Amino acid sequence: MTDKFELVLFSTDPAFIRQAVAAGVDSIIVDWEHIGKEQRQAWADTQINYDTLEDLRRVRACTEAKVICRINCYGRTTAEEVAQAVNAGADEILIPMVRALEEVETVLDRVGGRCGVGILIETAAAVELAGELARLPLSRVYIGLNDLAIERNTPNIFTALVDGTVEDIRPIFTIPFGFGGLTLPERGHPIPCRLLIGEMARLGCHFSFLRRSFHRDIRGGAMAAGIPRLLGALKEAQLRSPEDVARDRHGLEKAVRSWRGVMTQPGDRKEFPRNE
Repeated sequence: MTDKFELVLFSTDPAFIRQAVAAGVDSIIVDWEHIGKEQRQAWADTQINYDTLEDLRRVRACTEAKVICRINCYGRTTAEEVAQAVNAGADEILIPMVRALEEVETVLDRVGGRCGVGILIETAAAVELAGELARLPLSRVYIGLNDLAIERNTPNIFTALVDGTVEDIRPIFTIPFGFGGLTLPERGHPIPCRLLIGEMARLGCHFSFLRRSFHRDIRGGAMAAGIPRLLGALKEAQLRSPEDVARDRHGLEKAVRSWRGVMTQPGDRKEFPRNE
């Protein structure tokens, strides 16, 4: 983890964005990804956004913070969405559901260096391609635990954190790396946020998204105090002793293995190997 951990917020509300940036949020995501997502996540408790080009323009106009646009997965809309995002002032484009090296190469070519290009590794194909993807001039890589859990049919969204998947991918990338989602350090259910913070520190992550529950947890004016508290917890996690790191890792494994979330279809859940 670098000294400055990047907090990334999903929002298109200018007033909320200005408040968040003043409190210490670094980047804002405008989320265009929705094509095929309803079907893919129909029985999972996930969030689907339907942000627009006008949302991107409004966000760009309201802040000097980094603005990221998550486009739809590679397909017939990609060329138009890349052009629109660049022209509307996005600092970075984020490609979800990567399945082939050529998809990312095509987006990089279309962007032509006018903004950054990051990817989400959230398919089995992208996990297999991690070594090749790491050689591309990307701005960031994010492990999308939700969709990865759906595709792999694992017991819950955090399985990849304890079955070796994220740990094996992490050393491959030297660019900013992140996973999961954060809220206030004392919150988080069923996996306590402090355990995710500890794992991000252990793996040397550089950023994470503020998750849906964050919006609920900071209601009532908690933003100004909550963001610095979260950043403080992230920094403290870097200073833990080896014994504390091992204790927190054990706590994460126990919490994840004991939770059977809603990411797998009923009657079709798989056990994952235990590292005894």
